[in-house]
Amino acid sequence: MSIEGPADLLAAAVAAREHAYAPYSGYRVGAAVRGASGRVYAGVNVENASYPVGVCAEASALSAMVLGGDVSLVEIAVTAEGAALVTPCGACRQRIFEFGGRDARVWAADTQAYRRSFTAEELLPFGFGPHAMQPRDPR
Repeated sequence: MSIEGPADLLAAAVAAREHAYAPYSGYRVGAAVRGASGRVYAGVNVENASYPVGVCAEASALSAMVLGGDVSLVEIAVTAEGAALVTPCGACRQRIFEFGGRDARVWAADTQAYRRSFTAEELLPFGFGPHAMQPRDPR
């Protein structure tokens, strides 16, 4: 089953995925972020023989967004091929929450269509973000 979503984000994520560097797992992921400016930034996963130092596609796209001058995320599309629905890992859920807040839209897709959408809060309930570091109201 597919759902309607932003065609430009899906196209950017699918195109980016072709450039993913995944020689160990073969699991290529593409992501595309829409910043508050409306511009779209793409990213890919980059694996490393020392697995913990790889980079997720979502983190790559968010880095491109920041480099491009945007610091607020409106929505992000993530695409991969596999038996299961691709959703961001825990660390990337935190990154999305950081840059997009609770209402940031996360689009999960394969290379053909969107399969599901979530808010950042649905993926990371009770998320920790900049709001948590505000001083407590003394009243």
